[in-house]
Amino acid sequence: MSTPVDADTTALEAGRRTPFPGLLRRGLQQLLAFGTLIVLVIFFSIASGNFFTVSNVVGILLSTAVIGILALGTTFVIITGGIDLSIGTGMTLCSVVTGILIVNAGLPLPLGVLGGILTGALMGFLNGVNITVLRLPPFIATLAMMLVAQGLALVVSGVRPIYFSGVPGFREIALAVAIPGVALPMAVVILFAMAAVAWVILSQTILGRYTYAIGSNEEATRLSGINTRAWKIMIYSLAGLFTGVAGVVIAARLNSAQPQLGVGYELQAIAAVIIGGTSLLGGRGSIVGTLIGALIMSVLINGLRILAIQPEWQNVVVGLVILVAVFTDSLRQRRSSTG
Repeated sequence: MSTPVDADTTALEAGRRTPFPGLLRRGLQQLLAFGTLIVLVIFFSIASGNFFTVSNVVGILLSTAVIGILALGTTFVIITGGIDLSIGTGMTLCSVVTGILIVNAGLPLPLGVLGGILTGALMGFLNGVNITVLRLPPFIATLAMMLVAQGLALVVSGVRPIYFSGVPGFREIALAVAIPGVALPMAVVILFAMAAVAWVILSQTILGRYTYAIGSNEEATRLSGINTRAWKIMIYSLAGLFTGVAGVVIAARLNSAQPQLGVGYELQAIAAVIIGGTSLLGGRGSIVGTLIGALIMSVLINGLRILAIQPEWQNVVVGLVILVAVFTDSLRQRRSSTG
């Protein structure tokens, strides 16, 4: 009879092992996503001379920062086979809490920012508890949290925006020039820093290996002696932490906390994760792919706006992109199972 340590070691080794064909498929998926990004950039550059300009590229990167940070946290959740619909309104609640702590309560800037980020972590923790302890389906648990966050953001703000005009240094969190002489906003630096942290966690830590293991076969992982409930709570809490960071970044970018903002961001973030090659069925995904997927979503939305496509048709196009991404993921799963 094996000891718990042996079982845990066996699970870790199983999490480390990835067949070469799996690595090859992941590389091809990322190349396909990157190729799609290049095609979109070329198409919109030809269609409009205003697309490939410094100011517009900076605008694309700024919008990618928020969607990308949300998508990075969501990647962990989707790899486990779960879903998180609360990240959009949760981001809004985190920005509102940040505004209340700094503007209304008069707390120092670092404490207010920390409070906003921890609000996201608390939401993720509650999502994890609802899913693992109360055994609620992730879709229902996070849908309920989405509505709760949306309502709380409106209630605690009094349905009024909170402006940071009198808070020195807050706007610079997102818009300060990161490198002298290079028009690269700090929000973009935060995005890539968070991506680096997410990559390290997912590929180099026990949490990352357990994330893949739970998504591949949660029951087998549990039977190997691993407390999958505790690890899933940690994973959802980590995703909530990314949501909190996104809330602070978007508040700094707008220099205000807008309580009615956030609806729809969760769909863009989930679409970015799927486009980047993460499977909705769990067990497969990468941070690099998610980053490429976030850029694809930002380029697509920005390009449609520059071409003066009506917002209604923009939604149609984005919806079709999500449909194609999910269909492609389903097709990959069928080919993988038959192969």
